[in-house]
Amino acid sequence: MITINKSNKNWDNFNNDFIFKFVNDIFLTAPPKPTVTLQPSRTQIYSGETVTVRCEIQGGEGAQWTYEWRRGQVNTGQSSNEYRISRVTESDGGGYSCRGRRSSSWTEWSDITTLRVTAPPKPTVTLQPSRTQIYSGEIYRGETVTVRCEIQGGEGAQWTYEWRRGQVNIRQSSNEYRIIRAAESDGGGYSCRGRRSSSWTEWSDITTLRVTVPIKPTVTLQPSWTQIYSGETVTLRCEIQGGEGAQWTYEWRAAKLNTPPTSSEYRITVTESDSGGYSCRGTRTYLLTEWSDTITLTVSSKPKAELRADRTADPVGGSVTLTCSVSPSSSSSSSSGWKYYWYRYDSNYKLVTSPDAVFLSNEQISVSEGGRYRCIGGRGEPVYYTEYSESVRIDTIGEFKCNFTQITTSDCN
Repeated sequence: MITINKSNKNWDNFNNDFIFKFVNDIFLTAPPKPTVTLQPSRTQIYSGETVTVRCEIQGGEGAQWTYEWRRGQVNTGQSSNEYRISRVTESDGGGYSCRGRRSSSWTEWSDITTLRVTAPPKPTVTLQPSRTQIYSGEIYRGETVTVRCEIQGGEGAQWTYEWRRGQVNIRQSSNEYRIIRAAESDGGGYSCRGRRSSSWTEWSDITTLRVTVPIKPTVTLQPSWTQIYSGETVTLRCEIQGGEGAQWTYEWRAAKLNTPPTSSEYRITVTESDSGGYSCRGTRTYLLTEWSDTITLTVSSKPKAELRADRTADPVGGSVTLTCSVSPSSSSSSSSGWKYYWYRYDSNYKLVTSPDAVFLSNEQISVSEGGRYRCIGGRGEPVYYTEYSESVRIDTIGEFKCNFTQITTSDCN
């Protein structure tokens, strides 16, 4: 300790400011507070990695320090400024702090730096592009696919990757494995793992890639009637079985297509010139399917309904069955889509309803009232109507009773 004696005859020769500055410099400057740093400086360390915990005393470089370490409240028994942990485990995690001693003077304890040690995350193998087809692990021969190794929570780290297809290692060290123009031999179960410094993740689950031969599309017609008439609206559809959800572009070959569509559906209001064969194929990235089989569309001129009566003379109290049809028709009205409507002339044609007739089926009604009848057929959405049928006249015949014992007609009433 330095003692200043004010009775010293030389006291007055000292400048007070100088003396107190001297005292402050010696006694009032506290030792610097250490800082704990981690190398590597990641906040997340995986088990198996090597990490160095370092105690740094700012401005204390070159001095002969002795160090004391704690993890939590327990001394680690380490006296150097670096605390190196090889192949860390989760039990090495915790809050680290340090202090330094020089001569008999201790610094205060540093703030706590927390080391978090977790098991390396398990990678996941994904396939790109991520269309619905790919989710099932299926692509077509000739397509391009990227197999990607994703480590959740490991973004930004310097990973090295190892790949397998089946049990065979693939010479690929990046996180992506790109297959251009895939062949059937590229199919199989893909898995990966990642390494950071000396720590490996476990192997990912296997993701299976199946490379299949492009399938043959099918052209369907909606509505699926065997006979189509001029003025009706139909939809031709190109269907690729198993290709649902994929981004296909379509190519069409048709009898008459000024601007062939690129979508899977081709909707037209037909004329007779639209008759002919239609086929399609699909394209996706580098892939072309083969052409579908040709479907033939036959368009006839607008039909005329036909009305038939089982008899044209109707006795009082009797009935007549009327049948409406569209020719040519080799199938029932249910399969050909026709719905029939009947009209009776009474100053003008009026629609026949249930009080005026008995509806036997879609094609037939029974009427007991004489008059002139006609019918028409309609189908589809919007409804397409035939031409009206020719009218049929039903005559009602009165009932006569005769006395055959008399010869004269006046005996009949």
